[in-house]
Amino acid sequence: MRLGIYGGTFDPVHYGHLLLAEQAREQCRLDEVWFVPARQPPHKEADGITPAEARIDMLDFALAGCPEFAVSRVEVDRDGPSYMVDTLQQLADEDPARELFLLIGADSLHDLPAWREPQRILELATVVAVNRGPFDEATLRRAASELGSENSDRIHFVEMPGMDISASDIRRRAKEGRSIRFQTPRPVATYIAERRLYPSR
Repeated sequence: MRLGIYGGTFDPVHYGHLLLAEQAREQCRLDEVWFVPARQPPHKEADGITPAEARIDMLDFALAGCPEFAVSRVEVDRDGPSYMVDTLQQLADEDPARELFLLIGADSLHDLPAWREPQRILELATVVAVNRGPFDEATLRRAASELGSENSDRIHFVEMPGMDISASDIRRRAKEGRSIRFQTPRPVATYIAERRLYPSR
């Protein structure tokens, strides 16, 4: 099975996340894409993140009716910081027949050398760098070269339509009592409002 792994906080999940996953699924011929919400991203403070169960609920609402998409609890159920190399290793150990594809935004490609064990990540999965809108392939290739020329065949570039939506902006708008309609699926927006996930301070 060709399995896409899409990690992040998804706080909240929005249409940009969904479109990225769909474009990667289609262009890379993936059988499934698993959204993997982080328990504790290494680069973020735990007290600034919505509880994992709420983020999983929102993902469940957003992915309902999409059989190729699923939510994985692999990081939520594992103690400690959520390192992607540990996630990929666990998924590979569970089923060695899986062909893993790690979905990331193209902007994160520059940061990948600073992740924990980037070379091991490239051994475990093909990295799919998705650019929001037209991209300068030469610039991305230079970023990829920082990971070593021997890994060039382990990095695949995908282009998706530009979409200026961010989770941080959705949280800000919700805190200000402004509309988040058409930025995240309606059931997610309803859940945010009913649970007052991002209350004004």
